[in-house]
Amino acid sequence: MMRYVTKSAAQTRKLGEALARLLLPGDAVLLYGDLGAGKSEFTRGIARGLGVGETVTSPSFTILQVYESGRIPLYHFDWYRLEDPQELYELSMEEYLQGDGAAVVEWPQQAAEAVPVRHLRVTLTALGEDKREILLEPMGGFRELEPLE
Repeated sequence: MMRYVTKSAAQTRKLGEALARLLLPGDAVLLYGDLGAGKSEFTRGIARGLGVGETVTSPSFTILQVYESGRIPLYHFDWYRLEDPQELYELSMEEYLQGDGAAVVEWPQQAAEAVPVRHLRVTLTALGEDKREILLEPMGGFRELEPLE
């Protein structure tokens, strides 16, 4: 497990950007943390690091936003408002979670049975107004990552 502390939203995005350089097609990054922990900022950083040109917004009301303008596609899920995990299967979620891009899932605990075994668990914890602790933990055979800068 790797531990980082960021002191601003910009630093949280920068850490996400550094992670993006290591992401490969089929990777799943699961973001855990309370409201306001920095999950969306971290995702914006991942998008920037992948070269996504569009503005990245939270897909809270649509469950999934697809960004194809980067080095590999970014599939940004937000399961916060998910009422039934079956909704994910109706969206052909498997194609995105194990597809040709990187999947980032906010609120994966809302559909724990749909979480891929092999993933990178990212836990974000607010330590103050702008300060965040960010833990990266490879799960289920996800490869070890080099330290992020």
